[in-house]
Amino acid sequence: MAVDLSDFPITQRWPATHPERLQLYSLNTPNGVKVSILLEELGLPYEAHLVDILKGESKSPAFASLNPNGKIPAIIDPGGPGGKPLALAESGAILHYLAEKTGRFIPQDPARRWETIQWLHFQMSGVGPMFGQVGFFHKFAGRDYEDKRPLERYVAESKRLLGILDARLADGPWIMGEDYTIADIATLGWVNNLITFYDARELVGFDDYPNLAAWLERGMSRPAVQRGLKIPSR
Repeated sequence: MAVDLSDFPITQRWPATHPERLQLYSLNTPNGVKVSILLEELGLPYEAHLVDILKGESKSPAFASLNPNGKIPAIIDPGGPGGKPLALAESGAILHYLAEKTGRFIPQDPARRWETIQWLHFQMSGVGPMFGQVGFFHKFAGRDYEDKRPLERYVAESKRLLGILDARLADGPWIMGEDYTIADIATLGWVNNLITFYDARELVGFDDYPNLAAWLERGMSRPAVQRGLKIPSR
């Protein structure tokens, strides 16, 4: 049965070659790769559309019709609730939705399920914003600011968050112990970005967190993670 996505203006700018597949609008940033990694882990058929944020494409009316906040990633699931297409933005919400829809990478036990969601929100509210500020003040335009107090603040907060993760990972290979979940998927790209693209390994003392370093190596060795980190790439 043919799927009609014409009600979504974003498809005029980024046409769907396979409208029956989940449509991903993204770029391989730490937030963007969360969804591509999960989709690769799930093996769901999807179509990736590159939204070049450096060219302002995420602020365009076409993209804003899907996410008024003008941030990647966003999706259209043609097989949403009730069999109707669902448009969804915010990477954490997308991870939660896809995990609930498939019943994978989220525990079925209610208490552990909510604990996983807690750690997903920990990444969304702390890890992403703080690591991003380190990147800005250490590598990008903020490094030229004469006042170094903002960088010092964000480095200190990032170290605190790394310490929390390191302590959590003392009890098992993954954030939820033996279970690899959306909490790991949400966090892997950000930790990897902090010590690679942002060049902040020494700045945050990453080697002082051995449990976290071992977790990152485990996560990065997963084939789906390696594929997802490159989707959609410029």
